Amino acid sequence: MELMDVIKARRSVRKYQDKPVEREKINACLEAARLAPSACNSQPWHYIVIDDPKVKEAFCKEAFSGVYAMTKFAEKAPVLIAAVSDKGSFTSRLGNFFRRTEFYLVDQGISGEHLVLRAQDLGLGTCWIGWLNSDKAEKFFHLPKGKKIEHLIALGYPAEEPAPRPRETLEHIVSYNEYK
Repeated sequence: MELMDVIKARRSVRKYQDKPVEREKINACLEAARLAPSACNSQPWHYIVIDDPKVKEAFCKEAFSGVYAMTKFAEKAPVLIAAVSDKGSFTSRLGNFFRRTEFYLVDQGISGEHLVLRAQDLGLGTCWIGWLNSDKAEKFFHLPKGKKIEHLIALGYPAEEPAPRPRETLEHIVSYNEYK
């Protein structure tokens, strides 16, 4: 599939077939994520693949509890991928401080987008989930201090194709040589 076709076809999928995702496809998505660029080549990410149904069920009870229950749909995805942050190298953290930008989060976004685009290319659906109980999710995996689950990516074969969402026109979001 051509890159623009993949980009145009990618949607947030919230309904999945009850069909396991092959490890080869999961690894292909993770390989795409691994190749993403990052500030100072810090590669500030670690991915935890949750594809064992019993582990996923126990994890979802923690991650989607209380006010986070609105993202419970993700427990139906055959695979959840937890993106664990690492604040990056000293140089990139210094850049964070002076620019007041958390570059490790930008880097994770780039890596995650590589993952979801590769998934789309392989016929898989994804949904990026930021609404989760990170504290409970981190305790579930006994993450060391300083590590945080920033988001999850639900992954599986779509049960249906979501309708496209409206997008702004280029004229609305772009200006050249000045801000309009």
